[in-house]
Amino acid sequence: MATKYVLVSGGVISGIGKGVIASSLGVLLKSIGLKVTAIKIDPYLNRDAGLLGPLEHGECFVLDDGGEVDLDLGNYERYLNITLTGDNNITLGKMFQHVLDRERKGEYLGKTVQIVPHLTDFIQDWIERVAQIPVDSTRERPDVCIIELGGTVGDIESAPLIEALRCLRRRVGEKNFLHCHVSLVPVINTEQKTKPTQAAIRDVRSVGLSPDIIACRCSEPLKQPTTDKIAMYCQVEPAQVIAVHDVPSTYHVPLLLESQGLIPILKNVLHLNNHVDASLVEYGAQTWKIWKNLTATQDRAFDTVKICLVGKYTALQDAYLSVRKSVEHASMRCARKLEITWLNSSDLEPETEANSPAAYHKAWGSLCTASGILVPGGFGTRGMEGMVIAAKWAREKKVPYLGICLGMQIAVIEFCRHICGIPGAQSEEWLTDTEDKVIIYMPEVSKTTQGASQRLGLKNTHFQDNSNFSKLRQLHEKEAPSTNGIPAASDPNNTTATADGEPTAKPSPGQPIIISERHRHRYEVNPAYVEKMASHGLDFIGKDETGERMEILELRDHPWFVGVQYHPEYLSRVLRPSLPYLGFVAAAAGCLDEIMGGEKRGMANGI
Repeated sequence: MATKYVLVSGGVISGIGKGVIASSLGVLLKSIGLKVTAIKIDPYLNRDAGLLGPLEHGECFVLDDGGEVDLDLGNYERYLNITLTGDNNITLGKMFQHVLDRERKGEYLGKTVQIVPHLTDFIQDWIERVAQIPVDSTRERPDVCIIELGGTVGDIESAPLIEALRCLRRRVGEKNFLHCHVSLVPVINTEQKTKPTQAAIRDVRSVGLSPDIIACRCSEPLKQPTTDKIAMYCQVEPAQVIAVHDVPSTYHVPLLLESQGLIPILKNVLHLNNHVDASLVEYGAQTWKIWKNLTATQDRAFDTVKICLVGKYTALQDAYLSVRKSVEHASMRCARKLEITWLNSSDLEPETEANSPAAYHKAWGSLCTASGILVPGGFGTRGMEGMVIAAKWAREKKVPYLGICLGMQIAVIEFCRHICGIPGAQSEEWLTDTEDKVIIYMPEVSKTTQGASQRLGLKNTHFQDNSNFSKLRQLHEKEAPSTNGIPAASDPNNTTATADGEPTAKPSPGQPIIISERHRHRYEVNPAYVEKMASHGLDFIGKDETGERMEILELRDHPWFVGVQYHPEYLSRVLRPSLPYLGFVAAAAGCLDEIMGGEKRGMANGI
């Protein structure tokens, strides 16, 4: 079967939900047994997402190969249980750079290098090449490649990309290309307005593309007259107008699309009949059943778990998108409704009490009433002392704590200051001339180059011999690789052997546990202080293969006080929660013993 391509574009406004819809289309295609990959195209000139500000663009997602990419690739991996590469994220800047490099090498010798055809042909070649890369454990070429075009059609910076996609449709043939355009149907004074969608479709057709599906985002279900009007003025059938109204969670979107008959449309347009492996069809049906049961369990949950996220980018929740999704995955597994409080760490500091007492007392109220405290990653000096205060509260009050990357370093600084008798403990990131640098710059990391210069990608962590007391280790020992009830051996879409922070097999007693997780950092714990911290009760239970780099810390005699240098959220999946997050949420919800014993698994899956 020739590779099929599904293009998802957007109109009217950005941030309309193209990523979730693209991922949901992939879920439906996998439910019928197809192998699916995904590509995100962004029209900005940055080479990658590594240096984009989180408050402007959202989080930077990191892949196994160290690629720093758009956050939508995280959606694809979470929904589709696949492992992508940096090449799956195209930026206009990356494409320009490659074409200009080829020009300097003389590959266009004698020719005038132009946007059309040289840049547009290069983009098409890139898409076709990446679409052939295996992304799951079948190690086979994907059947379908989903392409999400960032921004909105009509933006001047998108013009070369849209032209390339128009040419791609002609190159691969109409039987192998489906276009879904996402538009907005606003509700004004209770009336659903169709003019924005009509204009958006007119813009798309003016650049040579003709959508096969119009996905209409709306705050409420579309009324039939609205659907009929859009179909008539946009020259499509009513069945091709798909309503994507607001739902309780994004995990309901695949069910919403399936309920409107989208699978038969996909099969018809892409000519998918009789081209699917029977074993993959069976697995797809099994996974789809679990997905539906899991969302139903989420709807039926009554008990609430309150998590306080203490960070510096809380003004934009997408800055912590993978963190939020990982907590959601864990709360679904624990059969709890999730309530997240987004707390700006600066609001906990004494300066805020003087300058804005209301914000200060509100922040402390949120911290004091939380069932669990989560400190995620970040850079710079602003708000760091507030995070230290939060870690101290969690340690002293026995509140479950999870520190991710910077959050682990925060826990180290707090412990050294208040337990180890090192009041001047600092991070070299905050203060370079301090005497007690308990957090130091990694020697191999460049201090002059910012882009792609951190410790990035999938790295191994070895649990230490003295870690038998560890609750996190016990979770890893008890959680054999599986997809929430589907053994890994029967999962044709399970990713690499040690992905998702799980051992390749359930370890035997006494056998070393080695996990693989994704990293993104340039600072680390100073090994010179490790022995002193251990003597006071803070153990580093996980280290890298050299034993010199600290990866996991855990405090004894605490319900859950764990810090990890890696980013476990990058490998959390909807049907397979990240274990550090699972243990944290379970401890906060009061069901850690049940999770450790496996008693909650059946409830969370509904099977």
